[in-house]
Amino acid sequence: MSTYQGSRGSTRPRRRSRWFLAGGLVTGTLVAGAVGLTGVAASAAEPDRPAPTPAESAATLPSEVPGTAWAPEDQGADPQRPAADETPEQAAADWPNEGAAEGPERAPTRPAGTNGRPPDDKIWRVACDSTGLITALVRANAEGGATLRLAEKCTYTLTHAFQQPDEYDGGIRDAREANDAAETPGDAEAPPRNTADDKAGLPVIYHAITIEGSGATIVRGGQAEEFRFFTVRDGGELTLRDITLRNGSSKAEGGSIHIVHGATAVVERVTVANSTSLSAEGGGGGIFNDGNLQISDSTLVGNRAAGTQGKGGGLLNGGVMTMHRTEFRHNSAVSYGGGLANFRAAGDVYSSTFVRNNAGQGGGMASFSARTKVFDTAVIGNSAEVGGGLANSDAVLVLRQLTVRDNVATVSGGGISTVQGLLPLDDSVISGNTTRGKGGGIYAEKSNLLVRTSDVEGNEAVGEQSLGGGLHVTAGSTSLYKSRVMGNQSTVKAGGIHGERAQVKVDDETMVIENGPTNCEGSKVTVAHCFR
Repeated sequence: MSTYQGSRGSTRPRRRSRWFLAGGLVTGTLVAGAVGLTGVAASAAEPDRPAPTPAESAATLPSEVPGTAWAPEDQGADPQRPAADETPEQAAADWPNEGAAEGPERAPTRPAGTNGRPPDDKIWRVACDSTGLITALVRANAEGGATLRLAEKCTYTLTHAFQQPDEYDGGIRDAREANDAAETPGDAEAPPRNTADDKAGLPVIYHAITIEGSGATIVRGGQAEEFRFFTVRDGGELTLRDITLRNGSSKAEGGSIHIVHGATAVVERVTVANSTSLSAEGGGGGIFNDGNLQISDSTLVGNRAAGTQGKGGGLLNGGVMTMHRTEFRHNSAVSYGGGLANFRAAGDVYSSTFVRNNAGQGGGMASFSARTKVFDTAVIGNSAEVGGGLANSDAVLVLRQLTVRDNVATVSGGGISTVQGLLPLDDSVISGNTTRGKGGGIYAEKSNLLVRTSDVEGNEAVGEQSLGGGLHVTAGSTSLYKSRVMGNQSTVKAGGIHGERAQVKVDDETMVIENGPTNCEGSKVTVAHCFR
């Protein structure tokens, strides 16, 4: 249930009590925040006058002045006096219908055009002021959604969490977690979720809200408590464009953004930087998605999943995700998925890059108990214990047109590791990767590995007992078609392809050449069409 009583209907708004509850706070003054939208005082003073247009309203209230809140006329306040002693929550608490005309009916809402844009009275400009941003989001929730345009290149600094009861908490999410615990009994032993950890610096998103950033930055103050910026609750639809989110920190999942199971987010041209999730079992240092996420042309840099089993340093996906042209740099996770972790979920990644990320498994990316598809993507210079570039476990990882280069694993799978999974690799290059254990290019255990029209070249297994500089496969099935395994090195032979208790098929159009100390000699299983 929404805490905002006027959020579900389009009927004429009624005058709010001075003690109206908004966002979980009681406030004793009626204050309209720093977003110039309608002329409250003018409407109250002239009841026969039609509701002002947005342009007239902007002229009536000088709301672009940063840090200024405006009191309505009937409170006897000086309209030129800033409400400097009020917190953002107090300024926001009475906002939801203060922008509506008091007395006369509001001018009818103009329907959206054929191009899908919202009507003009649903596009609101937000002054360069954090109080104004909070106020605008409270009102947008109360009125069923809106588009907010932030001040160009402004920095909105948030100094404390926005206090509001999350009445949508529970329901779909709790039911799903109960089902997960039933399917995986070990999950039931995890500590219960502490809702006090689930804090956000901005009001929870309940409706369709678009924020056009215009190059603005939202940042958590350096001495502030831990909180993320956005929580998108069941049924909420958040669209973020052209904005930077910096220094978010959450004791729960999602250092900057948390999208719950029944929610949707569209993230376009967004940078998420230096954010942290401290969740012991979850993660998503930058973003946690448990709903439906579309992300494109964005950058996730310097984020961390720092909990004891932290997953997804840049992004943890537990729902449905589609990604285009997005870059992950210098992110880290304690457990797996330094850049991206896809966990019990479905994720498609296109034309993206993963550079210098780090994790226990899957330095660049990890697919665990999931279905992951990655096309036309570069995975370069990442590091992990297992799967320096990519790690796949009990999952399907479909790779096409990949460059997996210069990644490092201390245990196995310098470029790629797959354990109990299905991994088709097509039209790709796996080169220059290193492990101190087994499988400099690819390590496959109890997996179905298909290598087609791809090159595995110049990889190394450099430990004292390391073997399989190109590929090391144990158990399962590995097949190579029209591919090259060339110029790989290991300490112990075989340097090209080493197999143990596995079925290894190499077609007559595949070349296994110039590997050292041998191509396939030393393998525990025979590799057809492979010379010494």
